Amino acid sequence: MPSRSLVLAALVTVALVSVGAFWFGFGGTHEHARVTITDGKGTTLGMVSARVADTPAARYKGLSGTSSLANGSGMWFVFDGEANRTFVMRDMNYPLDLVFVGANGRITAVFHAPTEPPPYHAYKARAKWVLEVPEGWTTAHGVSVGDETVAVYAS
Repeated sequence: MPSRSLVLAALVTVALVSVGAFWFGFGGTHEHARVTITDGKGTTLGMVSARVADTPAARYKGLSGTSSLANGSGMWFVFDGEANRTFVMRDMNYPLDLVFVGANGRITAVFHAPTEPPPYHAYKARAKWVLEVPEGWTTAHGVSVGDETVAVYAS
């Protein structure tokens, strides 16, 4: 017969999965995430294989200094909670689309960010997560404010 703690742990896990906590990055540090964006009807608009930036150092560095970003790939920035976020294109060699996502998983803003010298333009919106993808990806996939994101993490 299973121990009480094992049964309790199983029940807590089922409860967390049922409310989507694991889908939105509950617990732990991860290296990669598969981010799926759907519209209001549940139709998949696109999927991105993303590197995860979930520490202050990783979020600060982001994609700075990289030479390119393949189509279908990106970076998924993870924060502890939803707040006003500001992103800049520091030391970027190519333009990006920035997708700000609220704590409810819905997209709050989409920006098309060209490369630029200092002083950098600040892209600001409320978000718990931010997805960076190659320039034009959001337009090509019809991604817009109000669409929903789901991130499944892998180490």
